[in-house]
Amino acid sequence: MSRKNLLNLVQVDAARPAKTQGRPLLSTSVQSDESSADNKLVKQVGSTIREEKARQARADEIERRLAEGQTVIEIDPGEVEPSFVQDRMPGDIDGLISSIKEQGQQVPILVRPHPDQAGRYQVAFGHRRLRAVQALKRPVKAIVRDLTDEQLVVAQGQENNEREDLTYIEKALFADNLQQRFSRDVIMSALSVYKSDLSYMLSVVVRIPRDLINAIGAAPGVGRRSWVELADLLAKDGSLDSAKLFLESAETKALPSEARFKAVVAHLKPRPARAAVDVWTADDGKRLARVLNTDGKLEIAIDRKEAPEFAALVLEKLEKLYREHRSAK
Repeated sequence: MSRKNLLNLVQVDAARPAKTQGRPLLSTSVQSDESSADNKLVKQVGSTIREEKARQARADEIERRLAEGQTVIEIDPGEVEPSFVQDRMPGDIDGLISSIKEQGQQVPILVRPHPDQAGRYQVAFGHRRLRAVQALKRPVKAIVRDLTDEQLVVAQGQENNEREDLTYIEKALFADNLQQRFSRDVIMSALSVYKSDLSYMLSVVVRIPRDLINAIGAAPGVGRRSWVELADLLAKDGSLDSAKLFLESAETKALPSEARFKAVVAHLKPRPARAAVDVWTADDGKRLARVLNTDGKLEIAIDRKEAPEFAALVLEKLEKLYREHRSAK
């Protein structure tokens, strides 16, 4: 930020006397007062120098405190751009707007001077708060700090970790966005994760297409294991197209994000084969047994009310039937 802009942040001290306009140094009517005029000039020059020094000192102090991130200032939201790397998926901010409308912006955002555009800023963290005050047409409270690209993304990631409001898949997408420009060490520092955790995150984003993730949404409450399970299901032939078609339905879109995730997983899971149920009817027309035939077993349920003696006979003959079966091999 330029010193001129910094000076504009300092309110004028109402108790400070206004500058007085000096008279001409020489005049036909005041030549005899030349000595007095010279003295006044010296005093005015001295006063001006002291005021300038005071302004310079205030500007230096503001600049120092801004550099340390200790001073909160108000900025026109129109002068602030989002970070160059997205850290979260679009979401509803109505609750945040209501909170700021009623209580004001309690927590400032962190910005840096824009690296390419003079007089503009770039957000390190506080994107949702920025959107909320934009909706309210209010200036945004911010801390301005000089940050490198690496420092910005580390601050961005660590602030999100402290707030614990990013979902697993948002962190994974953030990590994937970061790896386009930064080393694994920087990403691990930004997300406060171990190398193995980062590998899982990046694997999930590689295995699940972005458009499908966007269709599901942030899915709060859905962790790593569930996303890995979805990735495994999508690896099966035809599953990806089936999932995309399922997510395009109006009924699925109407679901909250977490429910949408669970619904698509349930849709992709293999369904157990429906058991073929048959009724065995005797020659005399009596319906004596229900036969349930599945891939894994055969069940015969005899109606004891209809034929109790027959049920007892079947039980009695089971051993003999089994011996005959074995001897036939």
